[in-house]
Amino acid sequence: MSAPAAKAHPTAWRKHTPRETAIHWIWMVAVALASVWSVSALEIEWVFFKDAHVQAADLAERMWPPRWSYLPTIVAPLIETIHIATLGTAIAVVFSVPIAFLAARNTTANGFTWAVGRGILVASRSVNTVIWGLLFVAIFGPGPLAGIAAVSARSVGFLAKLVAEAIEEADRGPIEAIEATGAGTFQVYAIGILPQVMPVLIGTTVYRWDINVRESSVLGFVGAGGIGLYLYASINQFAWQQVLVVLAAILVVVIASEAVSAWVRERIS
Repeated sequence: MSAPAAKAHPTAWRKHTPRETAIHWIWMVAVALASVWSVSALEIEWVFFKDAHVQAADLAERMWPPRWSYLPTIVAPLIETIHIATLGTAIAVVFSVPIAFLAARNTTANGFTWAVGRGILVASRSVNTVIWGLLFVAIFGPGPLAGIAAVSARSVGFLAKLVAEAIEEADRGPIEAIEATGAGTFQVYAIGILPQVMPVLIGTTVYRWDINVRESSVLGFVGAGGIGLYLYASINQFAWQQVLVVLAAILVVVIASEAVSAWVRERIS
């Protein structure tokens, strides 16, 4: 075999070129150094890890057996938590659709409106649901209304972002056919684009509702209604047997919401 042929067909196969291998190792070293720097910057007291297993065992012992007599007390707030997640998600869907059209490059009016739409997406997603809860508790006062507003404010950006991406990937054929008939902008959006992105909207909504059920369970910590208020009160009272009952109830609801979400997404896929 000639020298050029041997160079073109090396005897030893390699998955990565030497350059790719070097870049891979540089990234690994960079990540390791960043991790070490982060841990050192946090000033973690490693001494507490020595008896962590003892403390965990003690806490588990105090939680057992669960105080099942407390279960009837938390049924109503548990249902309230589901209502907060459901209503918050529904309101978010109503607002997310027009924002998605505003944030999609192929449907927005100009660069300014696109920037406004994207700014709304970033503002919504960059603030945690609990922080939104604190803000709306200050506005509406403690209660489920603040929780619903917090869930909505957090969900709008999530839903609108994914729907906007689906709008940008919509097939131009049906859109151009509808435009050729002289249809207005609203008709083009409603007939040519929205049906194409509807599966994405439904699937994303169900998925977000599943997430909101979990997030709504801790909104009570900041006074935004739901089961979190009872969990917070039980922890403050060191009523660990009640805490276990609340956690078990939340776990059941989360598993149920996950099952519903998976079933719906399977039907629309």
